[in-house]
Amino acid sequence: MKFCVPLPCFFGGLPFETAVEKVSRLGYKYVEIYNWKNLNLDSAANALQKTGVTLLSMCTAEFCLTDPAKRGSWVDGIRESCEAAAALGVKKLITQVGQDTGADRKIQHRSIVDGLRAGAEILERAGVTVMIEPLNVRVDHPGYYLTSSAEAFDIVREAESPNVRVVFDIYHQQVSEGNIIPNIIENLDLIAHLHAAGHPGRNELQYGENDYRNIFAAVDKAGYTGACGLEYTPLLGAEESLAEALRLFGNEQ
Repeated sequence: MKFCVPLPCFFGGLPFETAVEKVSRLGYKYVEIYNWKNLNLDSAANALQKTGVTLLSMCTAEFCLTDPAKRGSWVDGIRESCEAAAALGVKKLITQVGQDTGADRKIQHRSIVDGLRAGAEILERAGVTVMIEPLNVRVDHPGYYLTSSAEAFDIVREAESPNVRVVFDIYHQQVSEGNIIPNIIENLDLIAHLHAAGHPGRNELQYGENDYRNIFAAVDKAGYTGACGLEYTPLLGAEESLAEALRLFGNEQ
């Protein structure tokens, strides 16, 4: 399993360039961020080139797919985010679909699909994949629309674009539904990225109820070639926590 480091989780108070250098020294080659608008794109690109670290993913500018009235804003955000991605060598964007608007779920489901279809041409032209993310509403994201991985996979199929996929967050899906290994390996062609954290607490992988050694072994055996973002709040010091993750779970960089 290739691991990547979501910089805000570990080094949120540091400049991007400093955080990338720290990650590189720890032996990681992949990072991800959320809000790219806070970056100086030229400086960030230089830091990535200097260290040899790859920025695997970042978030889209807008999270509003459930509301058809906001579709134009989401598509504009995709266009803007793809331009930033080109400057940074990023090939994957994460988008949350937005809050439950209170409309019939069939209407919101269709709005998400239609929005993804509307952005597909931009994504395909840019060579960028957008990944929708199901989240849990029990602990972290009350009111969010998309909690089910099954619905996320249905949405991707209906969007009918190779540049629309799912980021499967093991922590969120453990909270929401469990059945982690089958849900991943039976839908591997629809998953472009993984996230992981221990549950309960959303801390280090070794402190939760999931056996991540078994999960990673099963996913690797099934043929997953992407990366897993260590998206947790460390109880250990940031650098100690990341070093321990490599020691405990290995890392094919």
